[in-house]
Amino acid sequence: MQDAAQIIETAHRMADAARSAIMPLFRSDRLNTENKRPADFDPVTEADRAAEQAMRAVLAKLRPDDAILGEEYGAQPGRSGLTWVLDPIDGTRAFLCGAASWGVLIGLSDGEKILYGLIDQPYTGERFEGGLGQARLTGPAGIRDLRARRGVDLSSALLLSTYPEIGTAAETAAFGRVTKQVKMTRYGLDCYAYALLALGQVDLVIEAGLQSYDIAAPIGVIEAAGGIVTDWQGGPAIDGGQVIAAGSRELHAAALALLNG
Repeated sequence: MQDAAQIIETAHRMADAARSAIMPLFRSDRLNTENKRPADFDPVTEADRAAEQAMRAVLAKLRPDDAILGEEYGAQPGRSGLTWVLDPIDGTRAFLCGAASWGVLIGLSDGEKILYGLIDQPYTGERFEGGLGQARLTGPAGIRDLRARRGVDLSSALLLSTYPEIGTAAETAAFGRVTKQVKMTRYGLDCYAYALLALGQVDLVIEAGLQSYDIAAPIGVIEAAGGIVTDWQGGPAIDGGQVIAAGSRELHAAALALLNG
């Protein structure tokens, strides 16, 4: 892509702006929180809103023709054919608990596929990015290439998910068929789970009920690292819903077969 360098620079500027907005409020007793869904605790904080506003301000200055889809402020049309998909804090519940498994998600879509993704964890200083020639982790230990783990069969696989009750009763039952076959299952890591898969630390992430802003950035990062992300039928996961990410196509196929009975 002709303006790849400028796109990547813009993504980093957005991630920096989000960090500056969020970090003064992390583990702070000054944090204001609201519940977006009274029937079920679905928190949003002033940090979520401030971070998305900061990222939108960067786009207004650097790439005003691009469209935006953000969790907190919805869709803004554009003229370039490109859409930035933003989740200012993926894992707000973890954020409220002071856990460092939340992250800032920045994805870029052309409407059919994810061109680039960035997962930023401001507290640990880790930034995972993939696409447009990038597949790397930049953090306190320096720069490291991202490479999903290959050659792992189902019985040796490490699986991550956010919740044990993954969705509907049928979805939870399908997920359970996979957990019975893998080596280990761990919960509660939100977007950081996808970053760890791209880093080659784990082998599978399976979730349901996702929105497009939850998965756009992880798709870009994982695919650049050589992994695969689809829905539970093996189709595109760009719109969210049921999602499975795997380090290899062989492992993805084995897990997919169990999900579908």
